[in-house]
Amino acid sequence: MDSQENKVKIYEKSGKIEPKDAKKKWKNANFLNSFEFAWTGIKTAFIEERNMRKHAVSALLVILAGLVFGVSAMEWMLLLMCAFLVITFEIVNSAIENVVDLASDYHFSMRAKKAKDMAAGAVLMVSFLAIIIGLIIFVPKLWALLF
Repeated sequence: MDSQENKVKIYEKSGKIEPKDAKKKWKNANFLNSFEFAWTGIKTAFIEERNMRKHAVSALLVILAGLVFGVSAMEWMLLLMCAFLVITFEIVNSAIENVVDLASDYHFSMRAKKAKDMAAGAVLMVSFLAIIIGLIIFVPKLWALLF
C-alpha cells in the first residue's frame, strides 16, 4: 500500500471515500459546541424570521396575561407548553424552508411548495391548539372580571 491508500478510508455502507485525517469542522466536539450551535440556530430564527418575532411577542403577552390573571400551576404548564410548541414548530418550519430552498436551488417546484406548505400547516395547527387552550384559560377569567 502506498501512503495515499493509507490516508483513504472507505465507508462501505455509504460508498463515500474521504481522507482519514480529514477533520469535520462542522461536527460537534462536545456538549458545549452542541449547545452553542443550537443557541445560534435559535438566535438566527429570531433575527431572520418575521413570524418568529410575532410568536415571541404573543408568548410574552400570554405570560403577562398569566401574571395579571394569576393562573394556576396547571394553567401555567399548558400556556408555557403551547408557547414553546409554537416557537419550536416555527423553528422547524424555518429549517425545512431553508433546506427545501437549498435543495431546489431556489427554483419553483411543486414538490418544494408542498413540503413548505405542509411545514407551515404544522405551525398553523399547533397555533390553533395554543389559541384554543388560551381561550379555555382566559375567557372564564375575563368573564368573571367583567360580570
